[in-house]
Amino acid sequence: MTSLRTPAEAPSVGRATYSQTFPCEPFAAELGRDVVRDLLGVWHLDGLVDRAALVVTELIANASRHTACPEIRLTIGRPSAGRLPVGVVDRDPGRLPILGRATDDDESGRGLLLIDAAADRWGYDLHRSDGRTWGKEVWAELCTGSAE
Repeated sequence: MTSLRTPAEAPSVGRATYSQTFPCEPFAAELGRDVVRDLLGVWHLDGLVDRAALVVTELIANASRHTACPEIRLTIGRPSAGRLPVGVVDRDPGRLPILGRATDDDESGRGLLLIDAAADRWGYDLHRSDGRTWGKEVWAELCTGSAE
């Protein structure tokens, strides 16, 4: 059985993907950071840990703050040597992410700005089945510095 502290050995490149479901609550950001640190250690991507942990923290924080979903799903992939996509899937397709502008006095509203600064690109995809939109994935991609 895989625990939060010891992710299963996974291939380092190729269609390797790790996902885990968490409660859609602010405390899940810490769990997500732990998963990222452990998994990137297994994949020997220690140089990306801080950026990836920041991105995951903000993705989970945004989902827990802006959706009414009981659960979210964290995904971390390794489709190639050069790319590391991370995402959070929720079941609220009506609340799409918008890159805002926080002022110095604002106490919130910087999550996507931090993701935009830390990631090489980010976006969202709507999830559909049977002609119905049931959720979305907000994702960010980090370049690993390795050749594709």
